[in-house]
Amino acid sequence: MTKHKFIAFAGLLLATLCPAVVAQKSPVELQSQVTTPFRFIAYGDTRFTDPKDIEASNSEVRKALVGAIADARPAFICIGGDISYKGYDANDWKIFDAETTVWRERKISVYPVLGNHDLRGDEKTALGNYFQRFPDLQNSRYYSVRVANILILALDTSLDETSGPQGDWLNRKLDALPPDVDFVFLLMHHPPYTSSSDMRMFSGGHSARTPEQRLAKMLEGRQPKMHARMVVFASHVHNYERHEHGGVTYFVTGGGGAHAYPIERAKGDAFQSKEINYHYLLVEVDRAQVTITMNRLERSGGKEVWTQPDSIKIMTPAVAKAAAK
Repeated sequence: MTKHKFIAFAGLLLATLCPAVVAQKSPVELQSQVTTPFRFIAYGDTRFTDPKDIEASNSEVRKALVGAIADARPAFICIGGDISYKGYDANDWKIFDAETTVWRERKISVYPVLGNHDLRGDEKTALGNYFQRFPDLQNSRYYSVRVANILILALDTSLDETSGPQGDWLNRKLDALPPDVDFVFLLMHHPPYTSSSDMRMFSGGHSARTPEQRLAKMLEGRQPKMHARMVVFASHVHNYERHEHGGVTYFVTGGGGAHAYPIERAKGDAFQSKEINYHYLLVEVDRAQVTITMNRLERSGGKEVWTQPDSIKIMTPAVAKAAAK
């Protein structure tokens, strides 16, 4: 057997025995032709499901948020996971299709990440339902989106974020950050920081997990050496939180309609609230700065009451340093 025939045979044997190895593709790198200034939405934990299931999710809140987000005319929407309540259930995804029709009518792009509920049940079925809605992802469970002066790194928190293929990919993306990127937004489901805990002092919440704590340590070690500013959008906890550590701003934005609960607030949480907080985040991007505003929904007597109880302006390291002088 010649050398070339042996290589061809070996490749065929590998494809037969290990098809996943050969078929594995690099994560998709999406591009948007938006220019600054622009705005986008970040929120999560919608749990689209049967409106009769009021324990899992509040369908009236879901619909109100979807409508308000469409009316905000964002360039795109980032959803931090738990889009569906039962990822394996085709009916849950049909509810998503029906309730978000206005987004497609207005041609608003959606950049999602997987949450634990999106992977519920048979994983192959769940992923099939998910990727059917988001074909641009090309079956990538983690991926990047370049938009004007920002880079979005969408992570899959069911996989390790700091080691293995996803960890290697993330480090490569941060190592090769283009000089014209002012902000890196990391979109993920499980939060690196949260005021809540598994003890569920006020009826709900989750503790931060070790993998995401490792990720935060890595990000905070990188931030002082970066020309861009990093911001993390996570969900999983059904409330709103804002934390800052090592120059990285962390948001918990899990108020998309899933069963909401108050949480016991950590001292370092910049948003000290004892209420439930259905909401979305409006992110306004300009050159060298972004403004992020929490838009809170309260339904009272069948009416929608909207407020903006938290807002923060974040600047690039260079601009922030100059402003501090």
